[in-house]
Amino acid sequence: MKVRIKFSKEGPVKFIGHLDVMRYFQKAIRRADIDIAYSAGFSPHQIMSFAAPLSVGHTSSGEYFDIELNSLDSIENLIKRLNGVMVEGICILDAKVLDEKEKNAMASVAAADYLVTFSDHMCLPDDWKDKLDAFYQQDQITVIKKTKKGEKELDLKAGIYQLAIRDNIVYMLLDAGSGSNLKPGFVLETFFETTKTVLPAFPFRVHRLETYKREEDGSLMPLITNG
Repeated sequence: MKVRIKFSKEGPVKFIGHLDVMRYFQKAIRRADIDIAYSAGFSPHQIMSFAAPLSVGHTSSGEYFDIELNSLDSIENLIKRLNGVMVEGICILDAKVLDEKEKNAMASVAAADYLVTFSDHMCLPDDWKDKLDAFYQQDQITVIKKTKKGEKELDLKAGIYQLAIRDNIVYMLLDAGSGSNLKPGFVLETFFETTKTVLPAFPFRVHRLETYKREEDGSLMPLITNG
């Protein structure tokens, strides 16, 4: 059976990269004595699939991964056993048995939303809120993005589903699909280039709120939904 697990990542563990997080959960599942299924072949490995990787330095309350189990007594006990072996900063928030036809976590991701706060060293222009709103209201935001294959022109606006300013915090709902994953830092860096603002090192603190899949009617729903 396939089970999807939701977890948070806070505090110093935000500096642990995605590959190390994967290795950590492989070990944690063994310590928790979870009856996980293994692949066949000469080098069997736990059947596990993570959703959109979180950038190093970001925190999150909406991370997901799928595992395949040979047996399960209850979701409640699975969560309890995993939380019993978690390190400080990582907490299992929810879990759900998936329909066998459901796509894996990585293939399901369509969007993610974020809260971005500014570093104490950041000197913001007095009118940055008005300018950011005007930036977002444009019909098209053409940028050149560097990729592994070279430079690529894209319309940034197409990947920004929502952008709002809450006091001095920026909320963004962004495209997070595998082929068009948009980072909140890249959006704000592009904006501040238009204002000629010089950014200090590590200008933003980013927290991912949730990761979403797209339903057949086009709506976005969290990767775990109850009911």
